[in-house]
Amino acid sequence: MDHCEKETRFARQFYMSRAWVKCRKAYAASKGGLCERCWSKGLIVPGEEVHHKIRLTPENINDPNIALNHDNLELLCKNCHLEEHSKVRWRADELGHVDL
Repeated sequence: MDHCEKETRFARQFYMSRAWVKCRKAYAASKGGLCERCWSKGLIVPGEEVHHKIRLTPENINDPNIALNHDNLELLCKNCHLEEHSKVRWRADELGHVDL
């Protein structure tokens, strides 16, 4: 198994875990279900992705201080989440379709 496959396997297991599902739901509720970045700009946009500020790796994914800590999370809309991860010039519409 190569490094990339290993990361994918760890991530898939984590994101399907009961602990993450519960944490994600509680965090989104604590932010009123709104994208934090859009809200800071005065925009009301539903948050759809709970983003880890410190990227999860196989080395830290089992550390609850990183993986499940609300201080390391941010509720983002699809556009802000795509922008954070890709840093490219495309957006997703409200249905998640990518506009190039």
